[in-house]
Order: sequence, then C-alpha cells, then structure tokens
Amino acid sequence: MSICAAIAGVPRSRAGSGTPAANPPPASSPAPTMTSLESIIAAFEAAGPVDVLVNNAGVPSIGVFEGTPMARVREVFETNTFGVMATTQAVLPQFRERGSGVVVNVTSSVVLGHMPLSAVYKASKMAVEGFTASLALELAPFAVRAKTVEPGACLKTNFAARATNGGPLDELVPAPYVPWAMKAMEDFTGQDLFTQESDVAETVWRAVHDTTGRLRFPAGPDAVRLAQAK
Repeated sequence: MSICAAIAGVPRSRAGSGTPAANPPPASSPAPTMTSLESIIAAFEAAGPVDVLVNNAGVPSIGVFEGTPMARVREVFETNTFGVMATTQAVLPQFRERGSGVVVNVTSSVVLGHMPLSAVYKASKMAVEGFTASLALELAPFAVRAKTVEPGACLKTNFAARATNGGPLDELVPAPYVPWAMKAMEDFTGQDLFTQESDVAETVWRAVHDTTGRLRFPAGPDAVRLAQAK
C-alpha cells in the first residue's frame, strides 16, 4: 500500500508497505504553492501510484474573531480548506480509474463541540467535514472512500504556541476580551483528557482500512468523549 501524506496542503511523501514516509522534495526543487493544481499534480506524478491520501494540513489559529485580520482568515482557509481540496482533486483521477483508493482528511475535535477562541479555525475544519461527507457519496460508485479523522487537543505538541505565533494571548486579543480569553485558554490547557500523537496515527490507520462505510473517526480520549456527548 502506498500512502501519500499531504502536509500544509501539498504532497510531501510516499511510502511502501503501508508506512508513511517523510521525505521532503530536494532542496533544489521549487516549493509548490498550496493550491496550485499544476504543482500538486507534478508532485503526485513524481511520487508514483498512490493508494491513500492523508490530508494532514493544519494552520492553527487561536483568538477572538473581532481581533482577527481577514488576511489571517484567508491564510487559515488557504491551507486548512483549499489545500485539502486541491490535493484531493489532484489524486482523484487515478483513484477513480483504478477503482480503489482512500482519502483521509484530518480535521479537529473542534467540530464536535462548542469551543471558544476557535471561530476561524473551526470554520475551516467544518468546511472540510462537509466537503468530505459529500465527496464520499460522489466517490462511492467508483469504490473510492473518503473519511475524516478528528484529533483532540494534542497538548504536548507546539500547537498552542503556533496558534498564537509564540506571542502572549493577552496581547493578541482586543482588551475587553482579555479576562475571558485568558480563562478560556487556562481551561483548555488544563483539561484532564487530551490526545497523544500516537492516538491520531492509530486512528488514521483504522480509517484507511475501514470498509464499513463509517465517515468520521474521533482520535484521542477527549475527542471520543465529545463525539459520544453529541
């Protein structure tokens, strides 16, 4: 099985024997833009036949919407939503012609509950959820599957720091929101259940091999708890 992982909206790796690889293109290769279909198609052609596409694109964003510049909103959607669509569109012809293949779009547990400080990020991931649900119906006649994996909060990664660009939250939100935002962030980082990276990897593996028609796969104990509470 050959798995192609798309990181930041562009294919980065190919693997044999069902094990993802992480080999970036040579340094001399120009970096493809996230939604340039031509460059993405070229990357897939260089990778060779692909059995599974895992779209693990993710630009984190934490803050209040009133204080979020529209340029930042577009940046988040460019990777989290449009990059996912572009890589998916590029790989579908070979899946359809072969009559097999799996697309796994990694979203987030923010789609499972009401979470503060995530309006833009959640909107970008909810868009991918809706996209994947409809895509799965389009691909079913060709025996091609589409799934979503919904990771919980990976508190041991640098997600929160990246989401705030390393800056303190009280300097990133409008002053009237600061007390509320600081409390919300404290609650988020102090939760008793959270997700390990291995939870996500194992859930992606299950989604790839699932043939029951299931669409959504929460990853991590906090994500599973949210899914069960819906």
